[in-house]
Amino acid sequence: MSVQALLAPVLSFLKCSTPEAWLEKARQPENLTVLLTDHMICELKAAQTAMYLIRKYAVDKESGDALLAWLAPYEEFIYRKNGTLEELANKNTLSKQILPKSDSAYGQDLIDKMVLLIKEELHHFYQVFEIMENRGISYQSITPSRYAKGMIRHVTSYEPNTLVDKLIIGAYIEARSCERFAKLAPMLDDELHKFYISLLRSEARHYQDYLTLAEQIAGRDISDRVQFFGELEAELILSDDQDFKFHSGTPV
Repeated sequence: MSVQALLAPVLSFLKCSTPEAWLEKARQPENLTVLLTDHMICELKAAQTAMYLIRKYAVDKESGDALLAWLAPYEEFIYRKNGTLEELANKNTLSKQILPKSDSAYGQDLIDKMVLLIKEELHHFYQVFEIMENRGISYQSITPSRYAKGMIRHVTSYEPNTLVDKLIIGAYIEARSCERFAKLAPMLDDELHKFYISLLRSEARHYQDYLTLAEQIAGRDISDRVQFFGELEAELILSDDQDFKFHSGTPV
């Protein structure tokens, strides 16, 4: 499938395009370090979000503990700066099969989609880490952007709507990542161009998986919530933002 064909549903789903001002800032060489660093952290956050959803809604404690152990080496690196690229090389494996709770109507589908997502996000984390290492960019902690929190604060407080809202937010985050990879790729050097284009297929599927799960679990029309979060996401992208990160708004 061509890049244009992959992007068409993503661009239709999003309510706005990335502002030119953000792209102009992203293409400046002095901002590459923060862009790659935040990208790497975002890959871990995506894996953590998927793991949280599985642990809260689909599996027992034993399976939940196996998921925690899977992500532990990556979290140890990001939060405590412990570990090396070589040590992470063979860590992207689950120690046991993850099974759904017997009373979970959607558990297996949630597990199937989210475990694959985690595996891919951790692989992308490793790839960004490798690019940074090869370029002599050492990892330094950075503050998170306002983006995800700006949507999460509007999540409904009762189930299953809480889960449905979180899945819709996940869809928008993945879709925006996909759009930005495609916009950034032509502006960057050949290695990063090829890398970002290579990410589009999985990122495009991730957004669709989140949205499919949200519709399945809601068991009703969720277009009003999709529209609500779409408008909110667009506001965060288009409004002035003092910070510059991978999902930040319009630079001021």
